[in-house]
Amino acid sequence: MSSLTLLVAVLLVLVVVLVVALLIDLAHRYPKAATPRLVGLGGMTVIVAVVVPIVIR
Repeated sequence: MSSLTLLVAVLLVLVVVLVVALLIDLAHRYPKAATPRLVGLGGMTVIVAVVVPIVIR
């Protein structure tokens, strides 16, 4: 695995952790909006699952 690929993977993990932390914080502040956020998180998960293998190639 090249250094660039490793760097991109680490950055993606950091971004995902920050986004999940933000969503958890917002879900605690606004409980009624938790379901749409979960749907959005599911969509982001699908997009990342498609993009990461393309980037790693």
